[in-house]
Amino acid sequence: MGRFTGYIGKKLAVFIDHMLKLHAFYYRTWMLILNMPKEGRAINKRAIVEQVYFTGVQALPVIIPLSLIVGSMLIIMFSRVSGQYDMGKMTLILLVREFGPMITAIVVILRSATAVTIEISYMNALNEIDAIEMAGIDPMRILCVPRLVGITSAILCLFIVFDLLSIVGGYSIVWVATHVPMGNLLGQIGKAITVTDIAVGLLKAVCFGFVITTVCLYHGFNTKKRITNIPQVTSASAVECLFHCVVINIIISLVFYV
Repeated sequence: MGRFTGYIGKKLAVFIDHMLKLHAFYYRTWMLILNMPKEGRAINKRAIVEQVYFTGVQALPVIIPLSLIVGSMLIIMFSRVSGQYDMGKMTLILLVREFGPMITAIVVILRSATAVTIEISYMNALNEIDAIEMAGIDPMRILCVPRLVGITSAILCLFIVFDLLSIVGGYSIVWVATHVPMGNLLGQIGKAITVTDIAVGLLKAVCFGFVITTVCLYHGFNTKKRITNIPQVTSASAVECLFHCVVINIIISLVFYV
């Protein structure tokens, strides 16, 4: 029993230490954003635009089919139980509140978060970050700030695209390709949606962007200077990003709807 308790205590101490370091990393990145000097802003703006393109625009071929498939499937499923539940309200709850932010976050984790972790890890292992520091430049200013702003902005835009296409596109596909009775679904969704629903979805998307970027950058910067460690770090980063997103999703839903 003593060994088990000691093991749990050790793991808890390691977890708390990791979370404190992660929050300190996030705080430092935000301080750099708030105190951004005029020098070098053009470079950062260009890097932000590139990151939005890599994370947002290049993810559209994945997000668009997913949104249409998920939206049409949910509409067909809810149409079968439309007499028992408010079809518009159920579609709104699952798509806008839950599926939209989480599916968007998962796509970004699989595509961009792992790529950023690998990129920063290789720069760390090959001493490129040390070379940036020796040149008198803060590597967090030119590596972390553009990625935090760019990935968060991209997730927010992808969430909006997913929700609009899943509702409107899914409705159009079901209306054109099937004979499923949907009634006035769009009107029901319009009556059911509130400012709180939109705000919660946007808040989740922004929080997911912050935590995904912070976790993948933190793991990249703290990679041991051996290339063989990069696959392990990338896997751990992706799993941790998903874990934090699930926890944040639950917390925000409980705060606003319970």
